[in-house]
Amino acid sequence: MTSTFTTTDASRGIRHRRPRRSVAPVLVPAVIWAGVAGVLALWWSDTSSVVGPAGWITGAGRITGLLAGYGCAILLLLMARLPLLDHTVGTDRLARWHAWGGRCTISLVLAHTLLIIWGYSLTSHSNVVGQTSTLVLHYPDMLKGTIGFLLFLATGVLSARAARRRMSYETWHYLHFATYLAVFLAFGHQLSDGADFVGNRPARIAWYTLYVGVAALVAWYRFVLPVRRGMRHRLRVAAVHPEAPGVVSVHLTGEHLDELGGVPGQFLRWRFLTRELWWTANPYSLSAPAHPRHLRITVKSAGGHSSALARLRPGTRVWAEGPYGGFTARRRTVPKVLLLAGGVGITPLRTLFETLPGQVTLVYRARHAEDLALRGELDAIAARRQATVHYVTSGTAGYSSSLTARGLSDMVPDLAAHDVYLCGPPGMARTATEALRRAGVPARRIHHESFEF
Repeated sequence: MTSTFTTTDASRGIRHRRPRRSVAPVLVPAVIWAGVAGVLALWWSDTSSVVGPAGWITGAGRITGLLAGYGCAILLLLMARLPLLDHTVGTDRLARWHAWGGRCTISLVLAHTLLIIWGYSLTSHSNVVGQTSTLVLHYPDMLKGTIGFLLFLATGVLSARAARRRMSYETWHYLHFATYLAVFLAFGHQLSDGADFVGNRPARIAWYTLYVGVAALVAWYRFVLPVRRGMRHRLRVAAVHPEAPGVVSVHLTGEHLDELGGVPGQFLRWRFLTRELWWTANPYSLSAPAHPRHLRITVKSAGGHSSALARLRPGTRVWAEGPYGGFTARRRTVPKVLLLAGGVGITPLRTLFETLPGQVTLVYRARHAEDLALRGELDAIAARRQATVHYVTSGTAGYSSSLTARGLSDMVPDLAAHDVYLCGPPGMARTATEALRRAGVPARRIHHESFEF
């Protein structure tokens, strides 16, 4: 049976300035597609005529190869963790673009390989097997390109949803690094054998500029900057406190933490330097506003990494990468805001509940009352800012009963006039999103950031 506990009243008297809506989610895809047009223009300008089946098939192979090469650079750029992209577009949206682009790129790589072999075999009047052997063994840099092609296919197979479910996030993450090697091996083949680059100096310079620029950004933001920050901030575990069954808060201290620049709603990737945890960095949201001398994350045991955090000892060294994510006050478009949390999804919303101006309502769902982590802090924030918080608990049978258009509208009058920040388990997030849409909340005002990347 669902129960609701409420602290009133609604926040009043706080001045609200409407934030500017970011154009990055529209501008970035537009720039990427403009690059696609440029790649097609390169093929068009370098192709005088296409004659016969062999010409058409080889031409299609050249086009798919150019697009695959461009796609590889874009895939790396999307996951380079550039603050400009990450904070405006959002980490989860970039990850979805990366996943979709990865499927397209692998398809292009496969199509390029098959079409070129087929087209060349028709031109030379040889069989496919013999033509494949000639290409791999006698064309410059083609052997390395073949190894890169096989690595791309292996990465694609491991990234399929069925395969990912059978391995841990950490294992998949490190196997995914094979993509860097695949791109490196394939790059030389593009310039040595690509008809659009041989003898075309401007095209070669443009391709080098694209790849060297992306490589520099990846090296800086994925590798150099995390090491530099780890040495400068000297983060250590100060204490570990239980918050609810299976939920702990990890308190951290360090130096110059104001330089991290974390804002409410963002997360960092945390690398705890213990024997069992040093090799992986997992994303956890800040569960309290950042302070120049200390930070806090709140984590629920949901796997090997998160379970091990409860056993951390004070003094353990920590490296933090970030902050990341666009789940911040910048997404708000209207004065009224609903924060809708499920389970440990309260962590980023707790910081927003404390800091967002305007009229803010919090709805926090959990299976049982004892699972409501940070409840004392939430009550204190609600009392201090005169905000409304609903605690909704239920048994298994009625767990989703209040996540309906009517249930949410009963708790939050004028729901359709709110921005909604939503954070919780995937199933809860899908159910809540559907209910909010039926209640009249526009999709553009439902803000959700997922850690499923």
